[in-house]
Amino acid sequence: MRIAAAAVLAVLLLGCQPADRDAAADRSVGTPAAGAGQADPSLAPAAGEAEKIAPGGSGKDLRPTLVVSTLDGSQYDLAAHRGKWVLVNFWATWCNPCLKEMPELSALAAMREDIEVVGLAYEDIEPAEMKAFLLKHPVTYPIAILDTANPPADFDEPRGLPMTWLIAPDGRVERKMMGPVTAAEIEEMIAAATGGSTNVAPNGRAGAG
Repeated sequence: MRIAAAAVLAVLLLGCQPADRDAAADRSVGTPAAGAGQADPSLAPAAGEAEKIAPGGSGKDLRPTLVVSTLDGSQYDLAAHRGKWVLVNFWATWCNPCLKEMPELSALAAMREDIEVVGLAYEDIEPAEMKAFLLKHPVTYPIAILDTANPPADFDEPRGLPMTWLIAPDGRVERKMMGPVTAAEIEEMIAAATGGSTNVAPNGRAGAG
């Protein structure tokens, strides 16, 4: 009887969903919002631990396309940014790990001329609400709000948030990562991919790439 009761309780807990963004932000790992699909908890990384996922098979030959309208009214075309490393970051305002990661990505994009970031908000949110949110959580990179019913075809639908794709200067997928990442981790990945070569950022800070 005790085992059966515990099983019922576990099912009930798994079925609980946060009622608002503040409640969702308390989760250690973000999951897609209502309307954006549900993540499998067994696939989510532990709190504070990014799961590094290398593309399988011919994944490294993939050169994904991405054309989105950003919050400032301009258009972001991934193909136009060849020659630089690009982080395509899926995130949401209610995702606490996403919010912890944003300052790292923002600083990295500001410090390194060879690295860019584009943030793809994977949630149902109005532009005015997003703009108000970004006043409190400013970033240096462009943000686009995705249609969760029609996400970019060349990118896997996120199993959890944040989900980040590292695109090489030639447009290939170098790495994809589920869970929050740090600027240092990104620089290490780029250094490994380039044989440890370094560039000096505009502020004089040495970095790999």
